[in-house]
Amino acid sequence: MAITDVIDRLNDLIQLDHDAISAYDNCIERVGDDVALRTELEAFRGDHDTHVTELGDVVRDLGGTPRGTGREARSKLVEGLSAIRTAIGVEGALKAMRLTEQVTNRAYEDVLDEELPASARAVVEKNLGDERRHLAAIETHLDRLRRPLPQPPAAQI
Repeated sequence: MAITDVIDRLNDLIQLDHDAISAYDNCIERVGDDVALRTELEAFRGDHDTHVTELGDVVRDLGGTPRGTGREARSKLVEGLSAIRTAIGVEGALKAMRLTEQVTNRAYEDVLDEELPASARAVVEKNLGDERRHLAAIETHLDRLRRPLPQPPAAQI
């Protein structure tokens, strides 16, 4: 794969991480007083900030210019879905985040199928590990929200 193609693929990942940051911002606004969930989502948002920085450094090292925060068609779709789902509460917000993380996981996996310089491969592999962790945690939170609340025992007379 030509270096210009590698730079383009890495810039696609940068765009997806920018999209994820926006989606996390939408979701964090909807979690209410669930401090543990908010804290975890804020940490995941921070991971995406780090991904943008690290991928940008690799793009610069390869002679390219990292993509900014401009929106493309795909990002508008992810952002739109996120806004719609977050409007319907915490579960909807988490479902939007699950979709965002599924898209991001697939994109990182696809890039790893390409021939990459070692520096790029190391960053993409590390970031994919974060993405997989995010998706698993979101699935756990969705499962928790779907479980019925325990019923108090019947009163004894």
